Amino acid sequence: QVQLVESGGGLVQAGGSLRLSCAASGRTSSSYDIGWFRQAPGKEREFVATISWGGGSLSYADSVKGRFTISRDRAKNTVYLEMNSLKPEDTAVYYCAAGHHPALGPRTREYYGYWGQGTQVTVSS
Repeated sequence: QVQLVESGGGLVQAGGSLRLSCAASGRTSSSYDIGWFRQAPGKEREFVATISWGGGSLSYADSVKGRFTISRDRAKNTVYLEMNSLKPEDTAVYYCAAGHHPALGPRTREYYGYWGQGTQVTVSS
């Protein structure tokens, strides 16, 4: 079993920055890839970024590429999402997820079997 807890959300002005954290616990948590997803009001949950267990493979949604950075501190069992140059359209609940589906890619929701509760990010104009 894996437990995930997000933190770091809040209210920021456009152009500002936030760093989200995803703390993972569980004896097998280190064997999973980690993804970040977000869900804005009235929209489906969408892929943001993913990082492999070893940290050697990263992927970003086109909408955040160049602005967001995902990283992993294996010693702390924590994954971070550094968000810079935030825009109002980044406003959403951000979720971290852990998992590994052998037949799917890590950009899909179905790839992940464990999800955190989400943290709200609001970007004001």
